[in-house]
Amino acid sequence: MSLVAANDGRWTMIGEPWIWMAGAVVLAGLAIALGWAAMRHPRRTSIERARKLFHLQRERLEFRFFTLAQKSYQPRGLDLVDCDFEDEVSFARDHHHGRLRAYVAVTIRFRAIEGGGMEDNANVDNLKAGCAEFRLDGSDWGTDGKVHFNVNPVEAIQRYQLELVE
Repeated sequence: MSLVAANDGRWTMIGEPWIWMAGAVVLAGLAIALGWAAMRHPRRTSIERARKLFHLQRERLEFRFFTLAQKSYQPRGLDLVDCDFEDEVSFARDHHHGRLRAYVAVTIRFRAIEGGGMEDNANVDNLKAGCAEFRLDGSDWGTDGKVHFNVNPVEAIQRYQLELVE
């Protein structure tokens, strides 16, 4: 850029168009880089905020969990008929993505399907202990209906300790 005196005695800045374009490209590149960095490392939700969100969404989550578990856990000759959720929730953070997971102890009851070959099995009426898994995505908790059978929430976190941080 050069400073040139105009006819009226004022100094004005005159620049070549390529200088202005280069500056615009640099600023655009900086904006894109900052945007990419912000999207690549989303802010981590605090445990306290996650607890509040889970509490507010819990009824919907339990219903969604039961509906999905009913569809995905269909042992031969059995039908999932009831799922009782405990009050306590254990939270852990995924090492790979930094997302939070919640684990809730559940008691599941199956019943024999007529003609499914399990009507005479006495173990069908036994309650099954397990742990339900939920995942936080942004500000919305979700589930895929996944049950970890024969473990409580703390044991589930210990089982997946390479993936999770309590």
